[in-house]
Amino acid sequence: MMKNDLSIFKEIESQVRSYVRSFPTVFTKAQGYKMWDEAGREYIDFFAGAGALNYGHNDPKMKKKLVEYIMSDGITHSLDMATSAKREFLNKFNEVILKPRNLDYKIMFPGPTGTNTVESALKLARKVTGRTDIVSFTNGFHGMTIGSLSVTGNSSKRKGAGIPLNNTVTMPFDNYLSEDLDTLEYFERFLEDSGSGVDTPAAVIVETVQGEGGINAARFEWIKRLDDICKQYNILLIIDDVQAGVGRTGTFFSFEPAGITPDIVCLSKSIGGYGSPLALTLFKPELDIWGPGEHNGTFRGNNHAFVTATESLTYWENDSFEKSIQEKSEKITDFLNSLVTKYPELEGEVRGRGFMQGIECHVDGLSSKIAEASFDRGLIMETSGVNDQVFKLFPPLTIDDQGLEKGFTIIEDSIKSLLKKKELVAN
Repeated sequence: MMKNDLSIFKEIESQVRSYVRSFPTVFTKAQGYKMWDEAGREYIDFFAGAGALNYGHNDPKMKKKLVEYIMSDGITHSLDMATSAKREFLNKFNEVILKPRNLDYKIMFPGPTGTNTVESALKLARKVTGRTDIVSFTNGFHGMTIGSLSVTGNSSKRKGAGIPLNNTVTMPFDNYLSEDLDTLEYFERFLEDSGSGVDTPAAVIVETVQGEGGINAARFEWIKRLDDICKQYNILLIIDDVQAGVGRTGTFFSFEPAGITPDIVCLSKSIGGYGSPLALTLFKPELDIWGPGEHNGTFRGNNHAFVTATESLTYWENDSFEKSIQEKSEKITDFLNSLVTKYPELEGEVRGRGFMQGIECHVDGLSSKIAEASFDRGLIMETSGVNDQVFKLFPPLTIDDQGLEKGFTIIEDSIKSLLKKKELVAN
């Protein structure tokens, strides 16, 4: 068999496969911010498992803990039975994350993926309030199961449901229309006017930074005002931090700088630390009206993920890790701003915050070409937005300055090469 032979994937894997089309090679090894393929070629990872690998690949301390646990015949699968691994995680999460932030939440383990935590949040909001509708926002993405799809904006993803997606209302996200129009004034008018046709919803669900929707970052004042509106109308506020949480935007929870305490928080992706599936739904204690087993999942007791998740929280035992994220985030911002200035042909705008940033190119198809050219030079990076108009930088939070600079150089070289080709074609 030839190295990097992709034939078996093309022969028998479904057409639904996606990332292998963007990154057409066979990966065999990964460490930190680097990956290697079957031919031994090294890649810098500015993708980080779509935000599931915030601590990089195969973190040595997490790996050591996991291997020790497996070799000692620790419980692997336990549904929601009590295990020592789950107890250690709950204690550490409470002591390191919740208490220092004055957050009083019950912790629920739904199924182990992002869409599972969103589904449980929607169900709980409807159960608590007795209302049906959920308000979501333009370009929001919340998952691929039916409930999550109903609050997702992307039309091609919604079409995949095959049935009508009901009981949701879509409102414009911050700056969706223009910087001069207050989208929350629009939302509030619908709530206060009995002739608007919009009933008071059970909940509002929102990403503070829209990952798949184009790296659109809501202003902190907008998030705070949304929270105020929800309180005024007795609407539950759900923050979907599946991708934007666990440090990705600079703080553990993406909503912290806005100074709010959401009613419900959805976490998955990097909460497992090592890339193992895990999801949490956090909610205020007074909302905990579930009956036993009313929402469950066979793999909600993923003890291997509890082990690595517990170890991952050591990064947050003091503020040094958070400071390092914020310092490196400034370098990412400065780099992206420099690209927009140096290469006006991009027709680019910088989007996002923290380690969740990118450039929206207003030249059709250019962002995808930049991502493709970067892969050819040894950098893994994806695009986002309805038309893939944003190339986004999602390196692991643990990446060092050297890794960032290498990645920056590859991206800039790719842009220069593409613009030169365009210039040659024009001539």
